[in-house]
Amino acid sequence: MTDDIAALIADARSRIEAAADGAALEALRVEWLGKKGRITELMKTLGAIPADERKARGAALNVAKDEVAGLLAARGAVLAESELDARLARERIDVTLPPRPLPDGRVHPISQTIDELTAIFGEMGFSVAEGPDIEDDWYNFTALNIPAEHPSRQMMDTFYLRSAGEAGAPPKVLRTHTSPVQIRTMMSVKPPIRVIIPGRTYRSDHDATHSPNFHQVEGLVIDKAIHMGHLKGCLQEFCRAYFEVADLPLRFRPSHFPFTEPSAEVDIGCSRAGGELKLGNHGDWLEILGCGMVHPKVIANCGLDPEEWQGFAFGMGIERITMLKYGIPDLRTFYEADLRWLRHYGFMPLDVPSMTGGLAR
Repeated sequence: MTDDIAALIADARSRIEAAADGAALEALRVEWLGKKGRITELMKTLGAIPADERKARGAALNVAKDEVAGLLAARGAVLAESELDARLARERIDVTLPPRPLPDGRVHPISQTIDELTAIFGEMGFSVAEGPDIEDDWYNFTALNIPAEHPSRQMMDTFYLRSAGEAGAPPKVLRTHTSPVQIRTMMSVKPPIRVIIPGRTYRSDHDATHSPNFHQVEGLVIDKAIHMGHLKGCLQEFCRAYFEVADLPLRFRPSHFPFTEPSAEVDIGCSRAGGELKLGNHGDWLEILGCGMVHPKVIANCGLDPEEWQGFAFGMGIERITMLKYGIPDLRTFYEADLRWLRHYGFMPLDVPSMTGGLAR
């Protein structure tokens, strides 16, 4: 190795060992081994050296390059370890200190109620069914015995989407109830069927008790020899378990729905004395849900024989029963994303409702 290359390596060693941090070391790497580095520039001069000297000098430069690269790597490892030690010392945590208070999350009352519904009906043998929010006219209306000219469609005025299909096809619709999932279930699952269907629904209403976006839960039972007594017993058990009033009275009033026959509105006993709502056997009544025996036309529309299969269905607004149970006065606050409201009405995340551990915590 020639004297100039040996001096070059000695210079590199002293400067590399003196590098104080990673940035300084990177600058030295560029100075020595970069595209215009000192060793790289010497490599470019090999073409001007006589052939009998070129091989030896080229080998010496390669050795110098490898040695400088080794010095850089070694110093880099030392600096990295030193920087890690300094960071560990700087970021040390005193584990004896108490934890900092952090705002804890809450489960929204809607989610809590859905979990409560699932727990109650799960004990009765129901499973949960789901379906799309954007529905065809057939599933949302026609299959449910609501033809295009039926006046009940006006009560479900909703949001329609432009159809991308063939010309003249009915537009898609944001579902007005979760009943389309009943149709999808009957068309895809062989009876007997026992499902509840919680989900988001849409109608063009907006006031203190109505929202264009709200939630419903519906129930469907299809089997042989099902009758109105089964429906009454199921709803009585649900209402008493959900509202946690053991002797809560129920009243079934005749009504009309296109998809059930006979149909009924269900009231629960209450008192409004002094402007305060109290549930129980107090002589007054409050409407809570609608129900009935599934109409034979609906069963036939799903490809089942109504002479063989019967069933009942019911439906209620999840916001409505949540407001009744937890004393929430205004529906619109459910969707305002106010953390103060959520901390007041919300539920602890780990307190999962169950029939053994309790519904509301």
